[in-house]
Amino acid sequence: MLATVLALALQAAPSAPAPRGLAGDWTVDLSTRPGQPYTQPMQLTLQPDGTVTGSFYQSTIEKGRWKTDRGRTCASFRTSDGKGPYHTSVCLRGDRAEGQTWAEARNFLFNWFAERAR
Repeated sequence: MLATVLALALQAAPSAPAPRGLAGDWTVDLSTRPGQPYTQPMQLTLQPDGTVTGSFYQSTIEKGRWKTDRGRTCASFRTSDGKGPYHTSVCLRGDRAEGQTWAEARNFLFNWFAERAR
């Protein structure tokens, strides 16, 4: 009986509400040189169905997905600057987010981190 209850609880887990940790407003540090700050806003809304909406670098998130697995919550999505797509992935690590963005049309990959917006 207990095993059946536990099995049913585990089956229900994937439809649980999105964790607050990665959702919300972030300030992304895109600085390339020490002492020369360059930040941009990122807003993430994680929906219970596994989709992500919001914006990054003042561009609307398209085709976003999120998942909690292997002890961490991550999201991936696409944005655009009108010249081409930007593919971004981000994972929550402690109290900050770490990510990377591949600018397909501009042929560069950029690693970055983000702090919760104040």
